[in-house]
Amino acid sequence: MVVLGAGYAGVTVTHAIRRSGRGTIPITVVDRHASHILRTRLYEVGRLAAADGRDARWSVPIDQVLAHDRATFVAGEVTSVDLNTREVSVGDRVLPYRSLVVCLGSVAAYYGIPGAAEYTEQVYRFSGALRLSQRLRELARASAAPGGRPVRIVVVGGGSTGTELAAEIATARWDRIVGAPAPPFEVTQVVGSVPFLFGMAPGLIEHARRLLAQAGVRSIPEVNVARVGPGEVTLKDGQVLPADAAVWCAGLEAPTIVRSLPVGHGKGGRLLVDDHLEVPGQPGLFAVGDAIELKDSETGLLVPATAQAALAEAPVAGANVVARLRGGPMRRFTYREKGVVVSVGRGRGSGTFGGITVWGRPAALLKAAVDEEYAEATSRGRRAPGV
Repeated sequence: MVVLGAGYAGVTVTHAIRRSGRGTIPITVVDRHASHILRTRLYEVGRLAAADGRDARWSVPIDQVLAHDRATFVAGEVTSVDLNTREVSVGDRVLPYRSLVVCLGSVAAYYGIPGAAEYTEQVYRFSGALRLSQRLRELARASAAPGGRPVRIVVVGGGSTGTELAAEIATARWDRIVGAPAPPFEVTQVVGSVPFLFGMAPGLIEHARRLLAQAGVRSIPEVNVARVGPGEVTLKDGQVLPADAAVWCAGLEAPTIVRSLPVGHGKGGRLLVDDHLEVPGQPGLFAVGDAIELKDSETGLLVPATAQAALAEAPVAGANVVARLRGGPMRRFTYREKGVVVSVGRGRGSGTFGGITVWGRPAALLKAAVDEEYAEATSRGRRAPGV
């Protein structure tokens, strides 16, 4: 039994296989990093800059996370998956499997826009968030020097990641972080042609928009990026935005290794799975999280590529892995969203729960509490709440 990826989906699947199999199924977990990254916190680049290399808030050692699962951890990059021989290659090592769960997440999608990959930062991985935080710290220090000017940041993308990041950068106390009188950053969010926070409840969107404005974030809706160059972002309407740093939060796609699998794929190369979270025509091949495209059989809607959805899918996938191995009945997955919270600046947020909109400090406290509960549960090998 091999699980590819040790993010939210992979770790929770591993816990679920251990519970459903009563600890009798050998599990190998593969990931490029020896830590479990708390990805829903990666927008916190101001706090990351202030941490100066201390990463405990954003990661948990993988041996601690998997301590109760009796799982073997293999660190490395997955270089190939052979569905015929049922083997996974990790560098020079070959791992045979009876069942495989793909939980490799997603990567930034640049849509062929010139310069986007070369001249923008991203926070979809910890390495990217750390690199951005270090760069912002350097820019803040330079702006605090005699003759310095406010730092200009362009965030591309109007979804939750772009919104949380734009607000974080705008409200971070860069003067305290660098210990010098750095002025507040000038942050512009290019929302694009897709509506701001598309798919979320109207009340949440309204409050998030208001909080962003209060944070000083300038919003440019209904226009996409044409190209990105050193120090500037050019929009399709001809506007040229000066940028000391540009951050790409405009969309995700499946990693190359996932897109290369000879099975059915959906938008962005995501794996098509059935409502057992199994790839059609490939018994024993399951996938969970950002790497999949799944239409809920009850609602007919696509299940969102969120951490909350991944945490809901993982226990079902884990139980079905065991059922497939032992010839038992498999469970169907149906998604029920518990609620959504978007952080909009330090100590502020906007969210919906059971049709009720919460915003401001209560929403931020709720998001922080759920994040902390997840980190605590995961580090102890318990079933984690949705985040």
